[in-house]
Amino acid sequence: MQSFNTLKSWPVPNVAASVIADDAVHTFGDVDQPFELMSVTKLLASYGFLIALEEGVFELDTPLGPEGSTVRHLLSHASGVAANMPVAEKGVAERRIYSSAGMDILADAVAQEVEMPYREYLQEALFAPLGMTNSKLWGSAGFGARSSVADLTAFAQEIIAPTLISAETFAEACTVQFPELIGTVPGYGMQKPCPWGLGFEIKGSKSPHWTGNSMPANTVGHFGQSGTFLWMAPGTGKAGVVLTDRDFGPWAKEAWTPFNDEVWAELNA
Repeated sequence: MQSFNTLKSWPVPNVAASVIADDAVHTFGDVDQPFELMSVTKLLASYGFLIALEEGVFELDTPLGPEGSTVRHLLSHASGVAANMPVAEKGVAERRIYSSAGMDILADAVAQEVEMPYREYLQEALFAPLGMTNSKLWGSAGFGARSSVADLTAFAQEIIAPTLISAETFAEACTVQFPELIGTVPGYGMQKPCPWGLGFEIKGSKSPHWTGNSMPANTVGHFGQSGTFLWMAPGTGKAGVVLTDRDFGPWAKEAWTPFNDEVWAELNA
């Protein structure tokens, strides 16, 4: 892809990428190199929670977290739980508080029910079935995984056409939960509203945003503070993965949106 030439000018030590368009996969760089994902971890962990949901570990409306909170609230950052501590910062469904701690509450609940650490559950439920041999959850379900472009490409293909969960469950994950909530996207400021699905960020009308300005409003995905992102545009067969080893900062805000617009234009030419 011509747009991959742009990656050569990025001010990062290492970068690898893939773009999926229907059955075609285009790659750049060392796709087997593991990178720290930081918050892109939330996509993998959340998919594991959706698998657990279908296995009957819990339901979306099962109470979990602060009083009045449910699995649905935690997955959509609407529980009121603080960013990095499992304590209530706001009331339930009062504000979209981006919370890694909420992911850990969910992971602990699954681990208790299935009687194994969540990292082992995720390995058995997600990584092994998709052949994600370079992926590991080594820490928090909110930010403690590493993976490679090859593995995340397999994951992106899974969310384009789910096989490990039902299409209906994933459609719900891509549906805005508690649509009236406002909240802050780290690095991009307050968004009014701040749409989120079940673990998957939804672009909506957010501005500025790390995805391309020209990309559909229903685009889902996540970015990480380690300079990583994954997006998928439901119903199009298109997805993109970029992993770097330079922490998120002004360079990323300047580079990511134009690059994603360039990719989207090339895919739709």
